[in-house]
Amino acid sequence: MATAKILFTLGVPLLSSMVYVLYVGYQRRSRIYRLRRHGVAMPAGWSWWFGHLKVLDQKLQQLPSDANVYMAMEDMVEDHANTEVFLMDYWPVFQPVLMISGPDIAIQASTKYDLPKPRDQQESFRPIIGGPSLITMNEQQWKIWRSLFSSGFSASHMLDLVPTIVDSMEVFCEQLRSHVDKDVFKLDDMATHLAMEIITKTTLDTDLNNQRSEHEISHALNTILNWHSFWDPRILLNPLRPIVQWYYGRILKRFIGKELQKRFDEMKLGRAAFSGGPPTRAKSVVAMALDQYISQNQKKDLASLDNLQLDQDFAQIASNQIRLFIFAGNDTTATSIVYAYHMLALHPDELSTLRAELDAVFGVGGNVADQLREKPALINQCRYTLAVIKETMRLFPPASSLREGTTAVSLVDRKGTVIPTEGLNATIMHRFIHTNPRVWPRPMEFLPQRWLVEPGHELYVSTTSGAYRPFEHGPRNCIGQTLVLNELRIALIMTARTFHITPAYDEWDAIKAANESSWMKLARTLGIKKDEPKPPHGERAYQTSRSGAHPAEGYPCRVTLV
Repeated sequence: MATAKILFTLGVPLLSSMVYVLYVGYQRRSRIYRLRRHGVAMPAGWSWWFGHLKVLDQKLQQLPSDANVYMAMEDMVEDHANTEVFLMDYWPVFQPVLMISGPDIAIQASTKYDLPKPRDQQESFRPIIGGPSLITMNEQQWKIWRSLFSSGFSASHMLDLVPTIVDSMEVFCEQLRSHVDKDVFKLDDMATHLAMEIITKTTLDTDLNNQRSEHEISHALNTILNWHSFWDPRILLNPLRPIVQWYYGRILKRFIGKELQKRFDEMKLGRAAFSGGPPTRAKSVVAMALDQYISQNQKKDLASLDNLQLDQDFAQIASNQIRLFIFAGNDTTATSIVYAYHMLALHPDELSTLRAELDAVFGVGGNVADQLREKPALINQCRYTLAVIKETMRLFPPASSLREGTTAVSLVDRKGTVIPTEGLNATIMHRFIHTNPRVWPRPMEFLPQRWLVEPGHELYVSTTSGAYRPFEHGPRNCIGQTLVLNELRIALIMTARTFHITPAYDEWDAIKAANESSWMKLARTLGIKKDEPKPPHGERAYQTSRSGAHPAEGYPCRVTLV
């Protein structure tokens, strides 16, 4: 009798849970089925039990194992060119997602309705960011924090920080020079160290000297990213992942918290952010935000400056924002620098045009670094240089944007089909919007001149059309885009006339083959280890699944002097 009672006690909740799961599952599967019947575009091969997971897996099997997941969407985007959106059903792993490849419906999601960031995105970003931040916040909380940091990222203030960027870029030039006519090396690693050094200088007033010796927080962030994925179950289900990310997350949190307190104390004392000189204006992004915070709290509490303390709740979220800036500034800038060199190596005529512009602006043989320190606004005269950067980011955007549907919003595809968004996420795929043939003339060609032509020219595309969005579009565009574009311009200005960088994938393959272990060679001979599929379109520097869509193999290359 006692045994039966125990079984009954345990069995009823278990059975109830199973019934609930089946009921919820049935409701969700039925909803996808109804959307399909309603005419919402979906790739062929949909399954009641597995959605499009098998379809996606088949596509991924045809790509290198580290390829960016959006590369698997290419055929599907082409198949749905008439709607410019299709529904991918990731049951039972993820929420179903509307995959958007056209600017019109992207504007609906990001600007017209300004769909919120998904509630579960905060957890996805937590190992990297630490908690709530501008990339995951919504409504009033997002507005407050965006306002607090906006002055620090203003165009005028970014010009003030040009000398700081130049200092780090001189070290980058030294690093490049050390490889001239020597070994094959990974440019992505060098660019990542550079970007980390610049973003921590400009946002946190902290010089990591990261290019000469990797700092502990640079190592911590890169380790977290190496153990992170926003979608890949092979990474997400690794039992060691939470432990590794927690450990290195604590290193980031401790370091940034300590630096934030230092900046707060310095601001109270009225010291300049980068030196102990006389009080001037705040110099870094966080210093300007803290200056505003101190002013607000003095007015609110009428407290003396000596007694004012840094609120810990504020400090925690401010720390998250700094981690976001470091993550985004590090990845976006590093990958874009590498791809800019890659595209210039493949297009020598465009490289010659770029060099001619730099000769015209800075003169031949002049000290470019000193000119930029004295007249930071010179970067604004480099219009073709900026065009090269914009065209690079069009073809190799570092990210996409994710939004969450609501009960009140429906999107309309190009065929006029109304798509209720409740229970769905929406991904704005920058990769395919940037190469949409309906919008972009000669979409797959590298044509920097398209950014310099006037309306009416065959290459002209309006910047307000929503067709170009590497920093997203609408009210939630990237707060740090001016900083990124300044960094990229300075990088090309200071290096393009001195160094010639070329990809060296064939040599890298030979090096790897020569160093391959006997066991790996045997496994390959026996068919246990198969060769990786070739990348589509023969692009060896394809974008990978690592955050920021870094180039494959870290971009092995050689460098020579011009």
